[in-house]
Amino acid sequence: MRTGLKNSRGGGPSISSDAKFPAMATKRRSRAKFFLFLLSLVAFGAFAPVFAPLPSLSSSSLSSRRHKVNARKFEIADDMFWKDGKPFQIIGGDLHYFRILPEYWEDRLLRAKAFGLNTIQTYVPWNLHEPSQGELDFEGIGDIVSFLKLCQKLDLQVMLRAGPYICAEWDLGGFPPWLLAIEPALRLRSSDPAFLDLVESWWGVLLPLIAPLLYGNGGPILMVQIENEFGSYGNDKVYLHHLVTLARGHLGDEIILYTTDGGSREALEKGTIRGDAVFSAVDFTTGDDPWPIFELQKEFNALGKSPPLSAEFYTGWLTHWGEEIAKTDADFTAAALEKILSRNGSAVLYMAHGGTNFGFYSGANTGANEHDYKPDLTSYDYDAPIKESGDVDNAKFKALHRVIKKYHAASLPSVPSDNKKSGYGRIRLQKSSILFDTLNIEGAINVAESQNPISMESAGQMFGLMLYVSEFRARNNDSILSIPEVHDRAQVFISCSSKSDAEQPTYIGTIERWSNKPLGLPHIDCPSNTSLFILVENMGRVNYGQFMFDRKGILSSVYLSGKALHGWKMLSVPFQNLNGKQKVDPIIQLAYSEINTSSAHKKLKESFENSQKEPALYAGYFRVDETSQLTDTYISFRGWGKGIAFVNEFNIGRYWPSFGPQCNLYVPAPILRYGENVVVILELDSPNPDLVVTSVDQPDFTCGSRSSKVHQL
Repeated sequence: MRTGLKNSRGGGPSISSDAKFPAMATKRRSRAKFFLFLLSLVAFGAFAPVFAPLPSLSSSSLSSRRHKVNARKFEIADDMFWKDGKPFQIIGGDLHYFRILPEYWEDRLLRAKAFGLNTIQTYVPWNLHEPSQGELDFEGIGDIVSFLKLCQKLDLQVMLRAGPYICAEWDLGGFPPWLLAIEPALRLRSSDPAFLDLVESWWGVLLPLIAPLLYGNGGPILMVQIENEFGSYGNDKVYLHHLVTLARGHLGDEIILYTTDGGSREALEKGTIRGDAVFSAVDFTTGDDPWPIFELQKEFNALGKSPPLSAEFYTGWLTHWGEEIAKTDADFTAAALEKILSRNGSAVLYMAHGGTNFGFYSGANTGANEHDYKPDLTSYDYDAPIKESGDVDNAKFKALHRVIKKYHAASLPSVPSDNKKSGYGRIRLQKSSILFDTLNIEGAINVAESQNPISMESAGQMFGLMLYVSEFRARNNDSILSIPEVHDRAQVFISCSSKSDAEQPTYIGTIERWSNKPLGLPHIDCPSNTSLFILVENMGRVNYGQFMFDRKGILSSVYLSGKALHGWKMLSVPFQNLNGKQKVDPIIQLAYSEINTSSAHKKLKESFENSQKEPALYAGYFRVDETSQLTDTYISFRGWGKGIAFVNEFNIGRYWPSFGPQCNLYVPAPILRYGENVVVILELDSPNPDLVVTSVDQPDFTCGSRSSKVHQL
């Protein structure tokens, strides 16, 4: 990704909706001291190994290659890709294993193959695989080796985007958030030695894992990308050269390494490594004339080593909360693709299949400043030809398929029909507990104490929510509460500490990153201190641009009528993400215990005590008869406020229908089971008065209003 905005980054489609995408800043100023330090190191040869001559893409001649037709080799010569001695046109598509349940990997890959793709491009998100420092996870949705082997089984080649930065509308661009807790602060995406040490450790695990699957070793991986669109961010050649050296050390000299940058001279100057050691690919706005850009691409590759490749051909676009769903015209997109393929150019469709940002992994963008914050939807449908649920019966799939099949000598497999989807009907929920009451589960809640608030990352809470608690002496009149830096959304509550009854904290208001305004705290009759509760939601870290160092939580002092408030406790709110050690979610388990799912006859209690905004857990269930087929479904949250949803303890993502446009969350069939299926939601704002969600058979992106922009200032 993709903030391939015109006049900003090299890519991006022609958007047919009214949504506007402000240009983002594309570079960070280097610090003068660091620059002088770097020059001195280079002058004394400290980085000589980094700039040592790098192996070329290929040293074999064209004539020798043609004589070795049976040799298993992928290479570049004569401005073409060659696979086993024969010209090879890449007709690829991005399809990310971490956005699809493993049970559906084969289904989606078969659809991509029937679509006409011969190559799959995928990122590798570091944060998925190392959720805590030293804790590695390559199981389940993170089983990249199984995914790559499945690609090979289906005769699909792979272009692997190994990072360490990926962008991808994925939290923190794929970096693990524990990097943000390290002091002194790391300089991400740079030659900062402390940062590079951690990259070396990560790649020291990842690259040996995938090395047996390189094409030359009998696997499907044709090329490995280093970094991603670095020319739109920085100009640190020491960093890029170090990544190349690391990759070569683990993967050898034969594999083609590549970079991808926007199709402008500035981006290519900054993001590429000249010569023939690394192949430079480009991306650009869908609809732009590709061939002048491919001519520019040649300037950044060695002579004869520049096959025209659009490594991100945009089939659609991303959508933020509060915007209309982005859509692009099918025929326009297909015509733009044909301009590339008809002259033997190669293209990788971004996206071929978007998938879903399950858990807490959706990212965010910013505009002119870090307060102009734009979090991404849970759905990553992207208006791609293969829809979020795998559907292919749509105009864009058909239009692109008509073009792609012209460039296949052999006939393509038949296109599978869409998977069946079911609506299981209304699901009655009960209020099982108020969130504040769950934060005393013995052994489940981590508590940090500090004079001043600390970030979520510093407290060890990487995703979800954290509760900040302090006290103050009540004044005789109202007080003004201000939090200059809060990432991203803070709900404020107060209560009287000395009252013996179990009084719930009273909701006062919400302070948001994108429209940060002080709150008036009403005077309450309290003989001792007043307790202040601030529940902060991490809505997704920035994944692109100069404001990527996006710590979460309260990042400044909290002021009460101009005076800093001291003495804080930070309580983690432990909800399960897609990975990590915690396989049992104590808060969700508590919600489960409130409904006896072992009894089909248990009547769910109804709670109508919803007059004030309070974060609460709601639970219910629906049944799937054993005579029926388990099928995909969607859960509609129309009428609800904002929150997080779980089905059978699987985190299906964030919902926010009041802002939209996404109304329904996708629930793949493998999450479901015969009998009772339990739905638990954490509603942060206002529940549906009927306490009902609905299982339906289709997506819906018509919620919210065009005026409810999250990032309006």
